Amino acid sequence: MPGRTLMTGNDAVGEGAVRAGCDGYYGYPITPQNELTAYMSKRMPEEGRVFIQAESELAAINMVFGTAVTGKRAMTSSSSPGISLKQEGISYLAGAELPAVIVNVQRGGPGLGNIAPSQADYFQAVKGGGHGDYHQIVLAPHSVQEMHDLTILAFELADRYRTPVMVLTDGQLGQMMEPLCLHEGHAPPSPPKPWALTGAKGRPPNLIRSLYLVEGELEQLNLRLQEKYRRIEHEEKRWEEYATDDAEWLLVAYGTCARIAKGALQRLAESGLRAGLLRPVTLWPFPSERLRELAERAKATLVVEMSSGQMLEDVRLAVGSGLPVHFLGRMGGGIPAAADVVEKVRELAAPAS
Repeated sequence: MPGRTLMTGNDAVGEGAVRAGCDGYYGYPITPQNELTAYMSKRMPEEGRVFIQAESELAAINMVFGTAVTGKRAMTSSSSPGISLKQEGISYLAGAELPAVIVNVQRGGPGLGNIAPSQADYFQAVKGGGHGDYHQIVLAPHSVQEMHDLTILAFELADRYRTPVMVLTDGQLGQMMEPLCLHEGHAPPSPPKPWALTGAKGRPPNLIRSLYLVEGELEQLNLRLQEKYRRIEHEEKRWEEYATDDAEWLLVAYGTCARIAKGALQRLAESGLRAGLLRPVTLWPFPSERLRELAERAKATLVVEMSSGQMLEDVRLAVGSGLPVHFLGRMGGGIPAAADVVEKVRELAAPAS
């Protein structure tokens, strides 16, 4: 499949994983990510790699753990309720410092909710949905092209930092179809993994664990993890800006909502309103410093989300108390429209009566 092609977002993630050198994929059916599991069921055997439809989400994340300890590249995917079931395993991966890729094609919640797109898993993804003091890198694509590209990046970052990486997307992006350029050539090789369990013949045995019962050992692990997280925060913040040079009204949105906000920018400009957009590509680490710089030049910030306002909290922390931060959101599978964004900014810009 060389060059440019037409794909759904879910398939683009799968092909990205294959081209990133994913050795083992483990999934369990749930809408709206089923196409990704189906795609991997075909492509992984074609490449002579491992595909297993696990008996449950719990089994799938632990199969990822088992593959990761051998130094192989492993991935799982699910949608919101299924990702909740994987949280214990994600915490184990973080505690054992194992690289892995987890894809969440979000749907409406809480509970079983519905199968419509949502962004209500932000807290779970960026604040650590499992137990303990850990983080995972969280990448937020906003196009089918990025579904492909950021999946490849996820494997590279997971190996670089020995940490789980989540690709946080939604049912809209997973199901939509767009043209994309497929990654060509061989995936960059995995870095050396002297820590992996590959058989101890000719070398001392390795031990991979997240259980530390000797007093002080677990604290030392946590201190090492926090140092790694500080390094990630320094090195891996990613974002994109649109029309921010002279923006008086600063929009902040990610994923599907970033596409919607981009669609509103031209209409706002035609109304004489100078609006710009900051789109976080990494939700953790969050691009707080750049957001703060842009906010200093703006009259107000508007956060657009398909949730009750979860990223809103990180925006408020970044901006501080010196600038009004407003919110436009929908929940339970509702999707805001570009016209809603335009109307909200016009409302904010209208002189007080």
